[in-house]
Amino acid sequence: MTHQEYLDLDFKDSMTLLPMENRRDFFKQLGGGIIILMALGDLAQAQDAGRRRAGGRGGYPADFNAYLRIGEDGRVTCFTGKIEMGQGPITSFPQMLAEELEAPLDTVDIVMGDTELCPWDSGTHGSQSTRGFGPSLRAAAAEARAVLLELAADHLKQPKEQLVAKDGAIYDAKNKENRVSYAELAKGKKIERHLEAKPPLKDVSQFKVIGKPLVRRDGLEKVTGKAHYAADIRVPGMLYAKILRPPAHGAKLKKADTSACKEIPGAQVVEDGDLIAVLHEFPDVAETALAKIKAEFESPAPGPDDKTIFEHLTKAASAPRVSSEGGDLEKGRKVATKQIEATYLNSYVAHAPMETHAALVQIEGEKITVWASTQGPFGTQGEVARALGVAPEKVRVIAPFLGGGFGGKSQARQAVEAARLAKAVGKPVQVMRTREEEFFYDTFRPAALVKIQSGVDAEGKMAFWDYEVYHAGERGAAQFYSVPNHRTASHGGGFGGGGGAHPFGTGAWRAPGNNTNTFARESHVDMMAVAAGMDPVEFRLKNLTNSKIIGVLKAAADKFGWRPAKGPSKRGYGVACGMDAGSYVAAIAEVAVDAKSGQVKVKRVVCAQNMGIVINPEGAKIQMEGCITMGLGYTLTEEIHFKDGKILDTNFDTYELPRFSWVPQMETVLVEDNETPPQGGGEPAIIVMGAVIANAIHDATGARLYQLPMTAERVKEGLKKI
Repeated sequence: MTHQEYLDLDFKDSMTLLPMENRRDFFKQLGGGIIILMALGDLAQAQDAGRRRAGGRGGYPADFNAYLRIGEDGRVTCFTGKIEMGQGPITSFPQMLAEELEAPLDTVDIVMGDTELCPWDSGTHGSQSTRGFGPSLRAAAAEARAVLLELAADHLKQPKEQLVAKDGAIYDAKNKENRVSYAELAKGKKIERHLEAKPPLKDVSQFKVIGKPLVRRDGLEKVTGKAHYAADIRVPGMLYAKILRPPAHGAKLKKADTSACKEIPGAQVVEDGDLIAVLHEFPDVAETALAKIKAEFESPAPGPDDKTIFEHLTKAASAPRVSSEGGDLEKGRKVATKQIEATYLNSYVAHAPMETHAALVQIEGEKITVWASTQGPFGTQGEVARALGVAPEKVRVIAPFLGGGFGGKSQARQAVEAARLAKAVGKPVQVMRTREEEFFYDTFRPAALVKIQSGVDAEGKMAFWDYEVYHAGERGAAQFYSVPNHRTASHGGGFGGGGGAHPFGTGAWRAPGNNTNTFARESHVDMMAVAAGMDPVEFRLKNLTNSKIIGVLKAAADKFGWRPAKGPSKRGYGVACGMDAGSYVAAIAEVAVDAKSGQVKVKRVVCAQNMGIVINPEGAKIQMEGCITMGLGYTLTEEIHFKDGKILDTNFDTYELPRFSWVPQMETVLVEDNETPPQGGGEPAIIVMGAVIANAIHDATGARLYQLPMTAERVKEGLKKI
């Protein structure tokens, strides 16, 4: 059963599983089978945090946060609160499960992000699904295999040590005809076991499913249009809502005349405090009615704009927090024969998903069902429950496919709005943001700046490194080069932080903070290589002792066919390294720069990645290519313009995303590292894109660009300074 088949079944018979107050009731309805329950990390702490977010009410399990079930039909199902938003766990999770369970992959199903069926989860974020959930999933599958072997020993009347599990069955090693299938073992039994001590997992040499390149399970549904997203859901009697929005962040509604809306047949107007909306059975009619509202807003106080934001952020910065230091900076300054100082900037960047935020809410008696585009179904459950004043277990959140998250769908404003409106009118209500609303309410990647002072000695070694990041956070700020005298400090948190310094909401954006920090660090390291009169690859290798960074850098250089040369060499080659969420990455790019127009053409990108054991090599390479492509946007064009709280980019006519014509020749290398557990690869390759292209532009032209995005105008300005 595919994820879409599960969703379709649920929509056709949507409430058959729902008259239950907790998952114990759900287990009772499952019938026979074997269930393995597992905990992930510090579950007690997670549960406490979950209950606090839900307003102190219950609704979260006390003993597990994922489980798998072997049914009487022999099918294996993993239930997890994680969701699929493009990185591929819908394929890789079943691979891990099938491997340890010794079950055919096509008998493994997965149910994701349904708060009624899946145990509590903190959300899908931070590239943590594979590295955090994967080990527990494998352990649960190994535990299930052990349970099956025990049952088979009784059934086959043979010692467990003499039995072999393979292809969904267990047989006697001395008599293969003496066998029993998993389905036969599960029939007539109801076994529930908690995973406490993790059983031994397979060695890499034993893998038959993990490491096999597979086409994504959801690929066909998505490219043929069969996949359902939140805005695709339809239920009888539903209404579409259009909501009155302020013209700028900080603007306050003074008065609103909705009388003209009420003259439109079928239109319903809801005025509930700060929520004013028009609802209709047809979305275009609701939009027409909304335009008839005569609203007057009080303008916000003047604030920073996209030209003055960096001065504002510098003034608003908190005192520095030193995250790491060593040696003596003053001693390093004295040793250095060349010193380099620079400030690096990045503008606000939108998530700009193709699917705007959407939610449908249906209230039937005390049961509330929410279909929402969300990265955190249980967080959405808590938000809706608080808004309606009900216990979380009364709210079921179903997460259909997500049409782009990138960290921007962690909040659920649209679901709360739909829930409040559904309660007000007594009918199902869908809220789907327009593109303009998506830009307005986005939690942007924060504008940030990094100040670096550094030096190299006469032998081309890094002598000192003084690094301060403002408002981006510390992810990716840690120095992995060998610098005897160093200091790394941060002013203000990353996404959502800043102590109110940002004029609108900010949030996680694809490896949050790491794009900013890697751009600054690797641009600066390149400047140090130039100051030392060394080839950028050789300079990095000379100042590295981290074997994994060395490994990916050498792999990228070998694949690229790198030939050493001092920069700027006029070849248009750039180099950058980084690490994110346990994975190591290096990229080499080739660019061409049109000096007259300032346009940058990225011709080729080679990217090498060490992500530990690779579950699905095909999926990993696709993610690397996706990161490279998406990275072109924040590097070259993506930037939010604003003034006094008003967002000036509200569609793709001014906010330019990467186009097919931009896509360079891409070559990916997965560096083998079977000694390290799977780390995941949803984000690492994107962090190096800003720096690798900036360094390539410098190599091509001699111009150093210090602000992202490196638009054509900024490139031309940089060329004038040579």
